[in-house]
Amino acid sequence: MAVYKRSYRGYAGEMTPEWSRFLVIPRYAYRTLFQSKMLVAFFVLCFVYPLACAAFIYVIHNLGFLATYRIRVTDWMVVNGKFFLVFLHVQGVMAFILTAFVGPSLISADLANSALPLYLCRPFSRTEYVLGKMSVIAILLSMITWVPGLILFIIQSSLEGFGWFQQDVWMAGGIFLGAWIWILVLSFLALALSAWVRWKLAASALLLATFFVAAGFSQLIDDVLHTKKGLLINLVGVMETIWGKLLGVHITDISFPAACCSLGVAMAVCLFLLARKLKAFEVVR
Repeated sequence: MAVYKRSYRGYAGEMTPEWSRFLVIPRYAYRTLFQSKMLVAFFVLCFVYPLACAAFIYVIHNLGFLATYRIRVTDWMVVNGKFFLVFLHVQGVMAFILTAFVGPSLISADLANSALPLYLCRPFSRTEYVLGKMSVIAILLSMITWVPGLILFIIQSSLEGFGWFQQDVWMAGGIFLGAWIWILVLSFLALALSAWVRWKLAASALLLATFFVAAGFSQLIDDVLHTKKGLLINLVGVMETIWGKLLGVHITDISFPAACCSLGVAMAVCLFLLARKLKAFEVVR
């Protein structure tokens, strides 16, 4: 626009609040992600097991249905900590697969196309950038983990009665906290790998290897050294310990504080890798 026309005016509209600016990233990211029919199909598939759990809760409280089909109520047909632990296991696996599909391309594309300076030259900090990218994963995983988990808890409470709710309300906190811990672990790992491995397929393979190779190596340590401490490098085993503690079910032989320390170290390493890689400029030698 020519300066002599003097028709340029600064933006006078309403400004986006600073606290919510990071949400601009997931808003535009979902437009691209959900253009993939495979992602949409898998995302819908993630709700099959929660729906099956809801049907199970309804059936065990419907005496007429049980009498019609002559189904005898047994000890395993109860909704307790073990029920929600299995739920977190199944949905945790689905969340891992979804992260392997979505996560590796979140930062790698910006770094490969030198787009990061375009973000950081605006009133947009590195922390907001990481929060925005992380929220892409966190919102998706929340929709298939703790949100349906709490809905199942509410359904069970409404059918069982207020007494059950008062006695077992702590399980709702376990579902929420356990799911969010897993979401943060997956988000940090996916973003760190996306920042350092710019090829999406390689980053996805490395994310899978992080869990499966670590599981095999931890088993090797336990067999050679005759100890149970090797499980601390197995993130899946560590999460099982934390979920079991939060839901009152004993799973592994490692302590809860040790499991929390293991996850803390893993996430600290991921943050360090992100801080090293995410810069407003890059020196090419």
